[in-house]
Amino acid sequence: MHVTGTLVNVGTVAAGTAAGSLLGDRLPARIRDTVVHTIGLVTLAIGIAESLSAFQGPLAALTRASVVVVLGSLVVGGILGELARIEDGLDALGERLRRRFGRGQSTFTEGFVVASLVFCVGPLTILGSIQDGLRGDPSLLITKSVLDGFTSLALSSALGPGVGFSVLTILVVQGGLSLSAGAAAGVFDPPRIAAMQAVGGVMILGIGLRLLDLRQVRVANLLPALVLAPLVVAAIQQLR
Repeated sequence: MHVTGTLVNVGTVAAGTAAGSLLGDRLPARIRDTVVHTIGLVTLAIGIAESLSAFQGPLAALTRASVVVVLGSLVVGGILGELARIEDGLDALGERLRRRFGRGQSTFTEGFVVASLVFCVGPLTILGSIQDGLRGDPSLLITKSVLDGFTSLALSSALGPGVGFSVLTILVVQGGLSLSAGAAAGVFDPPRIAAMQAVGGVMILGIGLRLLDLRQVRVANLLPALVLAPLVVAAIQQLR
């Protein structure tokens, strides 16, 4: 079982959160707001770049309907997520953690939910987890871990220690993806990975909108799309 990268990631997020929580008490509110908005802008830029992969690369080479694959996966995945109330479940978990560990922290739950999504939806999560699971190569996840360490420092300085509890989500989502990839070698070919990456890019856009306080997109309810996208691509490959 190859989960080395995930364990390193957990460590950097925990360390970054500890440092950021200490720093946050010393920062004026306007500086904390600017930090979150800056992360939101960068998140939007990453989301746009990753979303465009639907128009190029292995997925576009497989089918001219690549955008339809991404759109359909997100729409159906969003419906499934709403029916399953995934975001409500994540919020409820955040509230339970806040009552147990974050009394007096009004932003605890938001920090937990936003950090869980930021750290578990991006392309490095998908590609790095698959690479670690298939080949035992954690290099991409270690790179992600360094980035997440700085991001958790910045987020926790504004949103508090709830950010650190996103390590639970990292363990479940990222670790689960690595274990699944290891058990299903050969399933994750380039077009299927590209579909997951494009869907993840659109979800990252939603996270950016949340961080900028523009729209409270229920990004967690779109998570089933990450599973549906490669399944749709597999069906297309069978028909060709």
